Amino acid sequence: MSYSKEELKDIEFRIIAEIENTQEIVEKFRELTKPIAPENAIGRVSRMDAINNKSVNEATLNKAVQKLKNLEIAVTKINEPDFGKCRSCYNQIPIRRILLLPQITICVNCASKL
Repeated sequence: MSYSKEELKDIEFRIIAEIENTQEIVEKFRELTKPIAPENAIGRVSRMDAINNKSVNEATLNKAVQKLKNLEIAVTKINEPDFGKCRSCYNQIPIRRILLLPQITICVNCASKL
């Protein structure tokens, strides 16, 4: 069983919207992860907090960049016959899961085994 044309249009719309949203997140976190200039007069504790926050923001940025890559791959594969099939068990991923997480390539059952 594969998705209908209407479902594929809904999925493609969702992927494109999610790409736009994720691009905004990536840009936001790129700004937040810029180096902290040493000439900024902040106290030692404040500098340590800023460095810690930068590390957290870098981790978030990396996740967002990976999500963006996966979304861009998904939108290019939407018309392929195996789109929406679990890469582990090869069963069709339910449409609700694809709409919720359009970059996903694995079904719930297989994901729970990881």
